[in-house]
Amino acid sequence: MNQSELASLSVADAAPSRRRLGELLVAQNRLSAHDLEHALAAQREMGDLLGRVLVRLGLLSEIDIARVLSEQLGVPLLQGDDYPAEPVPVQGLSADYLLTHQVLPLRAENGQLDVVMAVPQDAFLLKALRLATGLQVVPRLGLESELQAALTRLYAEPEVEQDEAEDGSFTSTLGGDSEFVEHLKDLASEAPVIRLVNQMIARVIDLRASDIHIEPFEDGLHLRYRIDGVLQEAETIAGELAAAVTSRIKLLAHLNIAERRLPQDGRIKTRVKGHELDLRVSTLPTVHGESVVMRVLDRASIRLDLENMGFAGDTLARYRELIERPHGILLVTGPTGSGKTTTLYASLAKLDSASLKILTVEDPVEYQLAGVNQVQVLPQIGMTFAHALRSILRQDPDIIMIGEMRDTETAQIAVQSALTGHLVLSTLHTNTAAGAIIRLEDMGVERYLITSSVNGVLAQRLVRQLCMHCREAAELPEATMVKTGLGRFMPAGQRTIYTARGCPHCKKTGYLGRTSIHELFVIDEAAHQAILSGADATTLHGVARRGGMITLYEDGLRKVAAGITSLDEVLRVTQDQGADA
Repeated sequence: MNQSELASLSVADAAPSRRRLGELLVAQNRLSAHDLEHALAAQREMGDLLGRVLVRLGLLSEIDIARVLSEQLGVPLLQGDDYPAEPVPVQGLSADYLLTHQVLPLRAENGQLDVVMAVPQDAFLLKALRLATGLQVVPRLGLESELQAALTRLYAEPEVEQDEAEDGSFTSTLGGDSEFVEHLKDLASEAPVIRLVNQMIARVIDLRASDIHIEPFEDGLHLRYRIDGVLQEAETIAGELAAAVTSRIKLLAHLNIAERRLPQDGRIKTRVKGHELDLRVSTLPTVHGESVVMRVLDRASIRLDLENMGFAGDTLARYRELIERPHGILLVTGPTGSGKTTTLYASLAKLDSASLKILTVEDPVEYQLAGVNQVQVLPQIGMTFAHALRSILRQDPDIIMIGEMRDTETAQIAVQSALTGHLVLSTLHTNTAAGAIIRLEDMGVERYLITSSVNGVLAQRLVRQLCMHCREAAELPEATMVKTGLGRFMPAGQRTIYTARGCPHCKKTGYLGRTSIHELFVIDEAAHQAILSGADATTLHGVARRGGMITLYEDGLRKVAAGITSLDEVLRVTQDQGADA
């Protein structure tokens, strides 16, 4: 019996369990009956296992399928951390056989062979393993992507490097040789590569990741996910797949796959397990190949409710008063990825779009708001922030949101708009609220125009929230309470705060989700005088403090006292702020 016959028998033999798997998924509300019908129809065309079809269609993640399959078959699920670091020698099994049939030996002792398999219900393969080794075979279930990566790492022969000039495949012009482009397209269109990239993207839902980093090094592509603001290592993809994986992502993002010498930016829109994902793709040439970063925007996860975004009650009351003013500029500042745009979206959602004309200029438009006219910046055709703003002012808006103040021209148009009766909301990249005033001056805005137009500046950061399933109480020494300034925010005589521990719910990190910390600088009369007198950022910060501003660090301490986050996390995020408290 040849391999294709064995494979077809294996699939046919698994048909009843496929039906049961679908029913089990529907019964557990992981899959709708309609989606199951769609998947079964697709399966009849593809002729593959139902689990693989569901993953390929984006209806469920690989780990979701594996967990249900493990329960259904009564076979333990093992993941990458449980795999051996070195190959386990087994008499009668060659490396080629293990790679071909996706079987990873775990241990062979006392007449028993423990193996990890992607399809542990394959009775024919189990029998073949038993006959080849003479051992009793005990299967475990593994994720196909992790299993393939482990097998490649442990058993694949390293390819002999060829002189790139011998066959000419890499000496042709990178900019557009048709054979080279077709070769890359062929690589990117192979089923294992498509499956690998799909799984890579699908995993962001389970991990709650905000970014995917694919970084080329000598030993292959290193995959990392940014989860709650912190990068976490995933698997390493074999080096021979680097060009294929990168090309696949570039094809999805409509980028030039032949151009590997210049940075490129693109966008992928996809649907994963009922989530509409928008991926902003950036490529950057490095010495070992192209580094790819995908920023993930999960439209279903965006919270457009100011009350649930971490605002303290006093800060929220003052902020809402600012967004309800008829004209002026309100700035939200912070580094990339600190939630500035989401705060502005939530602010716009609080305004009455039925009675107000609201226009936004963004790059890109991240979330579509009902009743709001949103404009996408397209620099490649001359549609810059400044160009769009000049046209927007002829649209008679009441409120304008500028995605980011990037240059002098944009800042000056924003100031003129505020002075002529418009409310302008925008973001700026500065570390503190007071620093935004100095940044505007650097961009060419006169100080008297700043005092006439700017209503306030909100600085914000994102801190990780403690996992409520495993956080641990800790008693702080009195000296630490005084040194950190935490004592001012704790109840009298109380020295107990919470620290991170780690459990399965939070994937051993101790944190689950993020919240915001804020400092709000309201430009009052004292601030006007300080700005006009030429005060620097430090002096302005002191003026704001005397006016009642709670700093980022102090707002973080309030959340530590409330048990929402840890002192270590606040210090990590605001380490340049602690001395000001």
